[in-house]
Amino acid sequence: MNTKNEVKLQQEYIEKVKKINKNKNLKYNILTFGCQLNENDSEKLCGMLEEMGYTKTEKPEEADIALFNTCCVRENAEDKLFGKLGELKRLKEQKGLIIAIGGCMMQEKHITNKIKESYPFVDIIFGTHTLHKFPEDLHKTIEEKRKIEDILDIDGKVYEGLPIRRSSKTKASVTIMNGCNNFCSYCIVPYVRGRERSRQPRDIINEVRELASNGYKEIILLGQNVNSYLRVEKEKGIEFEEYEGVNSFATLLRAINKIDSIERIRFVSPHPKDFTDDVIEQIADCEKVCKLIHLPLQSGNTKVLKEMNRKYTKEQYLNLVEKMKNKIPNLTLSTDIIVGFPGETDEEFEDTLDVVRKVKFEQVYMFIYSRRVGTPGDKMENQVPEEIKHKRFDKLKALVESQIEENNQKYVGTIQKVLVEGESKNNKNMLSGRTDSNKVVIFEGSKDLIDKTIDLKIVSEHMWYLKGELEEIK
Repeated sequence: MNTKNEVKLQQEYIEKVKKINKNKNLKYNILTFGCQLNENDSEKLCGMLEEMGYTKTEKPEEADIALFNTCCVRENAEDKLFGKLGELKRLKEQKGLIIAIGGCMMQEKHITNKIKESYPFVDIIFGTHTLHKFPEDLHKTIEEKRKIEDILDIDGKVYEGLPIRRSSKTKASVTIMNGCNNFCSYCIVPYVRGRERSRQPRDIINEVRELASNGYKEIILLGQNVNSYLRVEKEKGIEFEEYEGVNSFATLLRAINKIDSIERIRFVSPHPKDFTDDVIEQIADCEKVCKLIHLPLQSGNTKVLKEMNRKYTKEQYLNLVEKMKNKIPNLTLSTDIIVGFPGETDEEFEDTLDVVRKVKFEQVYMFIYSRRVGTPGDKMENQVPEEIKHKRFDKLKALVESQIEENNQKYVGTIQKVLVEGESKNNKNMLSGRTDSNKVVIFEGSKDLIDKTIDLKIVSEHMWYLKGELEEIK
């Protein structure tokens, strides 16, 4: 069945479930693990559920459906999922709660086997390639009272036209491609999300235009490797329709930059090996593309990078950073770093610290290496002891925090454009927003400023956020 007919079929199942649920005031609770791609998938699941007559609740005890959208990048996500499932067993027995689990973790056979053996009360298990079929799976569970396992081991297709319920009214994520072809030796993603598949340019541009017409100010382009957008299609002769001149990631940035009402464009995650000159030029030339660029490092040592299958050296990474800084005014960088990859020595870890000192990243997302079943890294014999991993992590954390404190000082006394997102999570009397460089700013102001871009004077820095003032409050 082609994708349009499949989406049409699922819309029919949405209507069937909606009819069953009429006048029942049913609720759902959803818990999302992992990356922004998972969050975007959860927005689609929420859209389907709400079209089927469910309303969202943050309290699992109020829910008629409990839905988990899982991630398998870190081991603690598994522990968290199994703990939550144990908590829901009582609710299942008391009120017949429907429990559904989807996402990357469900593509791992040993995980689904454990769920079936240890948590047999789970109703629906679905994978990354069958998310679009959730209405059909739910209908079968309700009508036939049977458990559903709906997982494909082949690469899924790109489905357009699924309902979506955005979590923000200000910024929206837009997936431009699915899957990954890089096979980094520590990463399970290519095995659970499949090979790279790009969305058609027309579908992306139309989605962004619709978001702009609905008042969205910031767009975040998502993919496991966004700067290889349409590369596989070109290499393998897979047909795609060029639209508004879009035939690459660079031209996609340029096309979205032209869309009225969109004020900011961000993207995650690019791969350093695919960061071509035309992309750098568009970042420099497109005024709406934020000048904070996420450039994952993972390790600063060339030998470790080779073992990780990252396909660049320490020197190539630093040369790319230098090129970007020379060509992009006001560039700031964020990164990902893994500590304690198998075989990493103290001397090799020092190379990572050296890169951090030289680049002076605006933000660093730090991770202790976590073994993932099915990856080459899991089979490596020279695993680093946990105690050493934690010592290195603490050393990196101390360096990063000292740099953040230093970097933050440059904001104090400046005027920054801030997109106001809502109330501060920690202080309901303050508003919170973000700068172009993704710095959190809190300030006193009226609620009618929410969803607007305003000028704020930065008056102080507090490590993880800045404090601002409206000019008239002096």
